[in-house]
Amino acid sequence: MNYGFVIDARKCIGCHACSVACKSENQVPLGVNRTWVKYVEKGTFPDTRRYFTVLRCNHCEEPPCVDICPVEALHKRPDGIVDFDSRRCIGCKACAQACPYNSVYIDPETQTTAKCSYCSHRVEIGLKPACTVICPQQAIISGDLDDPQSEISKLVANERTVVRKPEKGTSPNVFYINGDGASLDPFQAPEEGAYMWSAQSRGVGHFAKHAVHGEGHGVPDQSAAGSHGAKTKAGAPRRVYDAPSKGSVWGWEVPAYVWSKAVSAGAFLLLFAFALLPDVALSPAMQWGLWAISLVFLALTGGFLVKDLDRPDRFSSVMLRPQFGSWLVRGGLTITGYGAFLALWGAGTWFSLPLLASAGLWGGAAMALLTAVYTAFLFGSAKGRDFWQSPMLSLHMLLNSVIAGGAAMTLLSLFIGINEGAAGQLKMVLAGAFVLHLIVMATELYGRHPSVGAERAAEAIRSGSLKRDFWYGSVLLGNLLPLLAVLVPTGSLTLAVASIFALGGVFYTEKVWVKAPQTISLS
Repeated sequence: MNYGFVIDARKCIGCHACSVACKSENQVPLGVNRTWVKYVEKGTFPDTRRYFTVLRCNHCEEPPCVDICPVEALHKRPDGIVDFDSRRCIGCKACAQACPYNSVYIDPETQTTAKCSYCSHRVEIGLKPACTVICPQQAIISGDLDDPQSEISKLVANERTVVRKPEKGTSPNVFYINGDGASLDPFQAPEEGAYMWSAQSRGVGHFAKHAVHGEGHGVPDQSAAGSHGAKTKAGAPRRVYDAPSKGSVWGWEVPAYVWSKAVSAGAFLLLFAFALLPDVALSPAMQWGLWAISLVFLALTGGFLVKDLDRPDRFSSVMLRPQFGSWLVRGGLTITGYGAFLALWGAGTWFSLPLLASAGLWGGAAMALLTAVYTAFLFGSAKGRDFWQSPMLSLHMLLNSVIAGGAAMTLLSLFIGINEGAAGQLKMVLAGAFVLHLIVMATELYGRHPSVGAERAAEAIRSGSLKRDFWYGSVLLGNLLPLLAVLVPTGSLTLAVASIFALGGVFYTEKVWVKAPQTISLS
């Protein structure tokens, strides 16, 4: 058994009966939708035509939202329905990044993930989904795709159908008869400006709580698509009615967490590296200082992770009910293991137990390396965000950790003495990291991209809505000026200022890298 939908665009009249029936049947709150109708117009008056397209969860054969969910709140049933359990959801919003079809939202009342559930409660008692029953044109057909005698199976076999974004490899189970390419592809009819229901003052999904609580963040960030290229030519496909943008649901907390773990991992990696160089050995005070920085910023990392959750009260579920295939769970275990090795090194060094300290040093270095780069694999599992699929992202994260750790060590050296040999080596490490980081960023932004979505995200950073943060915050203040400071003989005060700039640059880099893909429309 494998349930799916056929949307017959030849019959759809854009009446929104399916949207209303879905809201009524599932008690969907205002401002969010499990199924909605998108309007796209083509042509120039009076030779125009409007196309109606019903959009929803695709109940994929290989659902990326299920793979990324850390607590199995999203799961694929034996009958092919991709369902969710709001009682388990921690509100991490990773599923919203993984879904290539923009079908997942945060329920503004429960602060948990929700989406089309195929009306599973109806299917279990032999009824059809509410949208199928209510459609006056019978444009929505549901049923078992594995049953060759079912109406849906015959339609898929006999009619020419298309699916959304087949290149994602998710094998969607929503098929469109006479599907309009400009409606199914968000880049053919981009969000050029305001259109009917393009925004709402109360905020969408995750952002609705801010409007309700009066925190002044009611409207989510709008898509940056309008900043890419020229305006739509006369007669070209244009979006005239759609669900409002869900905004950038991963806000400042995510780049802050990436930044803090970069400082922590980088500081301990430098402690490990200098421990292998007896000629430039660090003083015990400097070693303890780097250890303390690693520990404090690791604790900050955990704090930022919890702060980002819409249901922080359920954070323990990541460890108590883990879905080990998720990089959120693997990352949590990595951070926990890293913290354990930090404690081991501290105990071994304090009690003068060389074997214990050595185990903590080597184990901590390995876990620090994994801590520095695992977020690249987490981002890579978010199939909805093509820009994060870059093979350079792991190196990008590692170099950010080296820069952040080196900057922290430089600031620490103002208070704790460091010999000239170690100071020289640190400058060489930082200079190399800055140069490599600039090269890696240039490769990610100016190299060939695998999709239009990835290219649009790169454009948003290079010349779009995020260009100021990138060129001034990341490149100039965060890399070029600190690079100049470590290459040219300068005083300690100049180095301290350059280190602060470098730390700020790491944050700005991660800020634009996290935000840019989220400005690209998925539907």
